[in-house]
Amino acid sequence: MGRLFILCELSVVAMVILLSVDRTEQLQSSQAHTLLRIRRLLNHPPVLSSWTDRTDFCNMEPNSSLTVVCYEDSVTQLHIIGEQGTPQLPENFSMESFITTLVKLPNLKVLTLASLGLRGPLSGKIARLSSLEIFNVSSNLISGSIPEELSSLTSLQTLILDGNAFSGQLPDWLGQLQELTVLSLRKNSFNGSLPDSLGDLDNLRVLALSHNRFYGQVPDLSSLTNLQVLDLEDNLLNGPFPKISTKLVTIILKRNKFRSGIPINLNSYYQLQQLDLSFNSFVGPFLQSLFALPSINYIDIAGNKFTGMLSVNQSCNEDLMFVDLSSNLLTGNLPDCLLNLKKVDVLYARNCLSTGDQDQRPISFCRNEALAVGIIPSNKNQKQASKTVIVLGITGGIAGSIALAGLAFFVVRRSNANRGNKTPPTRLILETASTGYTSKILSDARYIYQTMKLGSLGLPAYRTFSLEEIEEATGNFDSSAFMGEGSHGQMYRGQLKNGSLVAIRCLKMKKSHDVQNFMHRIELISKLRHPHVVSALGHCFECYWDDSSVSRIFLVFEDVPNGTLGNWISGRRSRQMLTWAQRIAAAIGIAKGIQFLHTVIVPGLFSNNLNITDILLDQNLAAKISSYNLPLLGEELGKDGKKSSSGGSKEIASRVNHADKNDIYGLGVILLELMAGRQLKTKTEIDAIKDQIQSSVAADAAALRSVVDPTVQKASSEQSLRTMMEISLRCLLNDPADRPSIEDVLWNLQFAAQVQDGWRESYSSEGSPGSPSQPPSLRLTIPK
Repeated sequence: MGRLFILCELSVVAMVILLSVDRTEQLQSSQAHTLLRIRRLLNHPPVLSSWTDRTDFCNMEPNSSLTVVCYEDSVTQLHIIGEQGTPQLPENFSMESFITTLVKLPNLKVLTLASLGLRGPLSGKIARLSSLEIFNVSSNLISGSIPEELSSLTSLQTLILDGNAFSGQLPDWLGQLQELTVLSLRKNSFNGSLPDSLGDLDNLRVLALSHNRFYGQVPDLSSLTNLQVLDLEDNLLNGPFPKISTKLVTIILKRNKFRSGIPINLNSYYQLQQLDLSFNSFVGPFLQSLFALPSINYIDIAGNKFTGMLSVNQSCNEDLMFVDLSSNLLTGNLPDCLLNLKKVDVLYARNCLSTGDQDQRPISFCRNEALAVGIIPSNKNQKQASKTVIVLGITGGIAGSIALAGLAFFVVRRSNANRGNKTPPTRLILETASTGYTSKILSDARYIYQTMKLGSLGLPAYRTFSLEEIEEATGNFDSSAFMGEGSHGQMYRGQLKNGSLVAIRCLKMKKSHDVQNFMHRIELISKLRHPHVVSALGHCFECYWDDSSVSRIFLVFEDVPNGTLGNWISGRRSRQMLTWAQRIAAAIGIAKGIQFLHTVIVPGLFSNNLNITDILLDQNLAAKISSYNLPLLGEELGKDGKKSSSGGSKEIASRVNHADKNDIYGLGVILLELMAGRQLKTKTEIDAIKDQIQSSVAADAAALRSVVDPTVQKASSEQSLRTMMEISLRCLLNDPADRPSIEDVLWNLQFAAQVQDGWRESYSSEGSPGSPSQPPSLRLTIPK
């Protein structure tokens, strides 16, 4: 009986084991089938050559290229790293199908799929792996934007998308991934500004965004107290030194457009090991104390405009491995500690150091260049050079925060002699406007047109001019170079050393404001570049020696050689007159220029006092607006350099609401002048032509042509002329609210141009004037 009981008991145990084995094989079979299908979709890469129908995936020996980890018979980790160089997948490869297969491993927590040739947009279905903690698809060919579905992966700790073709802006929802510790997006095609929500990732330790196309300022990251690695190399980021916590181990800002000084508290970053600020536009004193930081081993500041006198007795960290100080404005002697460390590689060429090696420049070069970037000298004694301590405050960040960005110590000599007048002697201060916005401008401005980019119009990059260059270009402001004077200052014609012709506007400042009060406006002016706006090429500040207040500002503009639009429609320019088609093209150009001025910043550059004599024509007869409401002159400055206004907020709002319609009225007058063939100098003249056109629009074709310039009568289609008349009358309505938008005006002008083109083709082919049988059915796209 006992033996029978034991046999029964063994049978029960065996049955349980068998059931358990069956269940295990069934689970493994399902996921094994998924893994084998992944191999087929990846076109049987060499790294998966060992996988067969009999492979025990959960008990495979892991290696650096292939690892499968299971828990309770489910795959929880999958690492597949292909060979160097992305392999070619079949033409019929579908990322959507691949992800659909992949999510059949629902318990995945760690997923690495690197160097496998994955291509196409990343499917949002990847978010079905709701337990995912680490996601790495680096070194593939994945394109498109990051799918928003990833925002639901609340357990995600590591997101690595390096070395792909991702594009678009970083989404704000990244801030929802509160567990994220590593965000690495290196070597993609991301663009746009960085979202403020990055500052909400409290657990972030690594932020690597190098080799993309990000632009604008870096958001405030000072609250990320766990951040250790910040890599922003090779982007278009600008503004001041980023606001970051003091626990950084690695800071890489290489090859961007950062400017201003480095914060004084950088010498308290005791965990900092690597600092790379090379090839930016940093100015001000270099903190020699960085050499002695307790953890530092790598410093690269090459290609900036750091100033300061190095000291022989400066101490250094013995673990320093690399120091590059090349191409700055450093003076003095190289610290002995750098020369005595045998294992350290030190580069310091193209400075003004006392050492005779590594191609040092004369000390006068560094002094002059320091002036050119705003290291302001003081000259209280006009008879001799003086040593002085300069505190250069560079403001940045949002309202309510003031960061002292640089302390500059420099020895200077007198750069301008007393010019022999009774007014206080002036000194020249050159302040380079960076290619990026200050925090003030970033809060107001937004990129609207690709043509805003420096150099995109075939113009030289915006730069600072010296007073000597301005004087030489104008023949020391000779009367023969004087072009006239208006509300926006005196205008001079000039020629630079390279032969380029320019127009120079001289603005005399009545109030005492230092350079920094004007710099955010100068930076915006440097961005006002558009095919139909006369663009600034640079500026020069002239300041009083006894303080840092600005006495005069010189703005250098491109030369527009073909005179004013008014001369071309009246025949006063070598008896040449614009055809009707050319006049429509000029009107379209003016409208595009107005649209740019209205949208380049918020609330926009309005009330530009448009006048046909201020519309210039370039060598291609393209119209350019030459007199517009410069940000430098847009409003008065208070004593603190901020905008001031005597009116309340309601008054300001009422002015802004229809401010754009002032320019619409001005454009309407110019349209009348283009049709009449002459300048309308008085309100009476404008109203007279307006009334004539109002009457003719409702009449026949003969009456329509009777009120326009003879040149226009002979070569204009009825439809084109009628369209121009109708839109001009709408622009001149008494109530600003009733006037059309600039987009509406632009569309009508482009329609008139298209109708005219069709009429000209008909005229050419048939030998007689005609008009299209019907207007175009498609609305023209307004070019950006």
